[in-house]
Amino acid sequence: MTGLRSSSTGLRALRPAAFGADPGGERLARIRRSPHFKDGVFQNPGGPARTRPSGSTLDLAKVFLDKDTRPLRAPRGTVPVHPTTFADLAEPPATGLRLTWMGHSSVLAEIDGHRVLFDPVWGERCSPFPFAGPKRLHPVPLPLAALGPVDVVVISHDHYDHLDLPTIKALAGTDTLFAVPLGVGAHLEHWGVPADRLRELDWHESTRIGGLTLTATPARHFCGRGLRNTQHTLWASWTVAGDEHRIYHSGDTGYFDGFKDIGAAHGPFDATMIQIGAYSEFWPDIHMTPEEGLRAHLDLQGGAPHGVLLPIHWGTFNLAPHPWAEPGEWTKEAAEEAGQAVALPRPGEPFEPAGKLPAEAWWRGVSGDVRRTWRSVGAFVAEPPARGTADRTH
Repeated sequence: MTGLRSSSTGLRALRPAAFGADPGGERLARIRRSPHFKDGVFQNPGGPARTRPSGSTLDLAKVFLDKDTRPLRAPRGTVPVHPTTFADLAEPPATGLRLTWMGHSSVLAEIDGHRVLFDPVWGERCSPFPFAGPKRLHPVPLPLAALGPVDVVVISHDHYDHLDLPTIKALAGTDTLFAVPLGVGAHLEHWGVPADRLRELDWHESTRIGGLTLTATPARHFCGRGLRNTQHTLWASWTVAGDEHRIYHSGDTGYFDGFKDIGAAHGPFDATMIQIGAYSEFWPDIHMTPEEGLRAHLDLQGGAPHGVLLPIHWGTFNLAPHPWAEPGEWTKEAAEEAGQAVALPRPGEPFEPAGKLPAEAWWRGVSGDVRRTWRSVGAFVAEPPARGTADRTH
């Protein structure tokens, strides 16, 4: 027995800090009381969700290693990052709302006198290891410390490209608060964030921070950081409402008709930040294509073009077999056809949704021609799942 205990202790010592910690105690008890937790796991809205790639490992490998398409998954030159400075962000937004996309899903939102930082990832790789895993395709637009004070950091879920250990450790040394889905607080406490700075929410729960109301809303995804995925941390999209403005951040999600319910309850929104990258026919239930992302935005706005769509979750890490620039090109084309305003900033380029929107297809200079595969017969767009059904998320 002593030998077994020693072996277990040794394995824990080898566990990377980036794996975080599993929920326990009252946090785990609260998880088990959640109406969205059943049969030992969190449930997805909108029906069965395949969280592992469909098809065989060989099929997936063939797609990722294809010699013709592989070069298209990275830029051919230097991505034109906007040279953001502290001075760019020091002057308050004239309209009361300004967004700065920092790459991938990281967005600084300045809303009605408050500053919200979504899914900040300043690390070089989205991985538990500094020597392996997807590496940045462009540098961060400015150092984390140059952002200035942040009122609240919002995390959508605990995957490495959304919850980054070095970034959280740096922010733990400030006085910012953290709004996270149920269970994710275990990781943050493990990394040094005091419990009294955590606002940990289940879907449909809200918290008030300063003059803002933040609400965790459903998403169609999954969770996990370690080798053993216990499905004990929730994933979420988020709404933020100030005195004058409302915004929405999708996190990672597949398309489902719950966007209509979120919009009816919390919208319409002045701006939405919608995941439109890292999609594939191998995992159609947990990430959206640009066409689905546009559909989600319109659902959130009551079915008609309104507000501004900011595409996120693309251009920074190579996480899927589609061409690097395809999400930007496809989103631009789909939004223009729908008459929906879309912002296409370079990473680090601040803009105000009520002002002049960045609209240049800046990626074309480093991507070459983008094949419009979404126009071909059989191009992948998942059908909306059936309403009112549920499935285990593993």
